Amino acid sequence: MALMNLFKGKPDEAPVESTRFRDLIDGYSIEVMPRTAAKIEDFKTLLPKGTRVYVAHIEGTPIEEMVATAKRLTDDGFPVMPHFPARIIPSLAVLEDWIKRYHNEAGVEQALLLGGGVSTPAGELDSSMQMIESGLFDRYGFKRLHVAGHPEGNKDIDKDGGYRIVDEALKFKQAFSESSDAEMAIVTQFAFDAKPVIAWAERIAAAGVKLPIHLGIAGPTKLQTLIKFAISCGVGPSIAVLQKRAMDLSKLLVPYEPAEVLEDIADYKAAHPESLIQQIHVFPLGGIRTSAEWMNARLPERQAATA
Repeated sequence: MALMNLFKGKPDEAPVESTRFRDLIDGYSIEVMPRTAAKIEDFKTLLPKGTRVYVAHIEGTPIEEMVATAKRLTDDGFPVMPHFPARIIPSLAVLEDWIKRYHNEAGVEQALLLGGGVSTPAGELDSSMQMIESGLFDRYGFKRLHVAGHPEGNKDIDKDGGYRIVDEALKFKQAFSESSDAEMAIVTQFAFDAKPVIAWAERIAAAGVKLPIHLGIAGPTKLQTLIKFAISCGVGPSIAVLQKRAMDLSKLLVPYEPAEVLEDIADYKAAHPESLIQQIHVFPLGGIRTSAEWMNARLPERQAATA
């Protein structure tokens, strides 16, 4: 596959990515938190029309702030997908309250269901499967449910470093999707190397999983910041890409850009159009505006935001 330089030149240089690359990122989604969203004066002039915006729920964030952020984005015309991390939700009653508030106060009809990044559950919930089985999202008219994917494994779940438990969970979610009216997809943790992502996508497809994959990538940011996030999030083999770059002092201070991994995935998709990998999801670790502007500059025909 033709590889592009991981580190681009000056920010004002015209992007030179392939048509395949541009088509891959068309329709990208992006993640925000209430505190980061508050720094953006107008999302309508920043994001392309129809961009799906995930609202990440960090432990300790009041539900009122989450719902207010969701309402702001919905009012601006964006489809909003809040996180529901099972292990920080104390009970099914609280889960129902959150679902009801998002739906009634913010018009939300989509959700990302997660186990949650804490080791000790706050109450009776400890997995996305329990939330799915509750039937509460269907009761309140949620039309789209996304679940987490871990191309490089998840040692919090498979402590031996394997894939057995996470694979079984995906098979459960695949089975649920076949009996549900909700549209479902897998959104993954960010990665820096296409090879383990492609191998994972092919493996779960061979195991009978048919859910489309929305591949997580990290937006432009300082290399040191990215390595810190990668270690804390448990990103596995592909972190070697960052470590190799960090050893080159000429590149250590140059912001990371996700060009190489995206170009590699685009090349793979062109050769394997049947792949489950369908869309790109952006983790804006270097800031929402920085990530959105980088992506927008590379969209087909340089699509502008909605303004």
